[in-house]
Amino acid sequence: MWSRQRRGAGLGGRGVEELRARRREREAALRKARRQEQLVSKRLLREDTTAEEGGQDGAEIVPDPLSEDEVLELLRGVQRGSEDRKRSLSCLRWALRNKETQQKFVRLEGSIRTLIGLFTSSLADMQMEAARCLHELSHSSDPAVAEACLPVTSYLLTYLSGHSVEFTHMLRLVCSGLKAGIGAAVEFAWSLHYIICSHTANTALLSLGALPALTSLLLDLASEIPEDAPEGLELLICPVLRCLSNLLAEETGCEVQIQDERLLIALFLILQCFLQQHPFIIQECLWLLNNLTADEHFFCSALLSLDLLPALLQLLPCSQMASVLVLTILCNIAEKGPAYCQQLHQQPALPLLLPTLALPDPKVVGQCLELLHLLFLHWPEAAADFVRQGGHQALEQHQSIPELQERAQALLDIIGQPLGASAFSPCHAMLSAFS
Repeated sequence: MWSRQRRGAGLGGRGVEELRARRREREAALRKARRQEQLVSKRLLREDTTAEEGGQDGAEIVPDPLSEDEVLELLRGVQRGSEDRKRSLSCLRWALRNKETQQKFVRLEGSIRTLIGLFTSSLADMQMEAARCLHELSHSSDPAVAEACLPVTSYLLTYLSGHSVEFTHMLRLVCSGLKAGIGAAVEFAWSLHYIICSHTANTALLSLGALPALTSLLLDLASEIPEDAPEGLELLICPVLRCLSNLLAEETGCEVQIQDERLLIALFLILQCFLQQHPFIIQECLWLLNNLTADEHFFCSALLSLDLLPALLQLLPCSQMASVLVLTILCNIAEKGPAYCQQLHQQPALPLLLPTLALPDPKVVGQCLELLHLLFLHWPEAAADFVRQGGHQALEQHQSIPELQERAQALLDIIGQPLGASAFSPCHAMLSAFS
């Protein structure tokens, strides 16, 4: 094996930076694809109401468009404050499933202000229906509708961040086992999520302190969760995780930082709580953890110093997506350099990577090869251990797989180097293979 000094000198700073840049390009593409997927795969209140409105097997029903006069009449019914206000709100929420009706509604003067007034009121039933109307608007793909929702974002953030006394008494009740009142918070959180996905207000949200506010909310949720978390709480936690994750993935040029190791502890508490009953939360937590560690030494260091790596490694076999994300997070850590790779090597990471290489999934194996490359690059002792544990044979089996063979061969070349051989040539071969 090469010494660390020769290895680093052989590849050179330029090569390492090129590898890092190409990795970042792939990461950015993955994040963009995830945001687009989130925007079109809607977690809607429709899942709860389709049956009562005539839907079959969860099929989405889109009503016919209303005329401008019909939309105006619904808005007036909502504004009048009569006994029929709730019925008018319910009818409006149903009508807003139609794209044309959405466009007509937001063009009406005072329409959004009316919804804001209702969901900031103390009338729980009106608040819930107004939140549902907002939810229908928030995931619109129409730029005009998305822009009309901009004034709403600061109110949502204030409500969800704990500045609302009503929301804080509600949170304690929900986490102690009572479900009353959670509905509006869930709809607000999902609405904020879809607004963030639409990229219409993210710079403004960041400047308003969205990241620390959402972090505070997640810390509160995690600290209040009992051992037997009440059903439905996951519907609030999920969009909060997504809001944080997507805001962290923004390329707005706004310098924002979260450096609070309690956030990592909160994520692992949530994972522990929902792992069995709601495994989809695993993916949401791991996406956020990936975005936290991608460009931040702080969270990489904290994850290691808090001894959370064993808990992270336990998630490897949960699912294909969990495996890819865990390996990506490990890559984020390994990319930070020799000291981090040394700590990964000291943890039981390598023994778990060997069975991972035996999996039939090219995406998982490809990410595992990426991690091995970073470990070998920064900490050659890991390569020596890998060989002693049978890693040579594990790599050889991928030489016949087109999308993996080049990277597998590059790693075989590295671990087959005699002691003291020049590092220059194989490192440039690796640069090509992993680009």
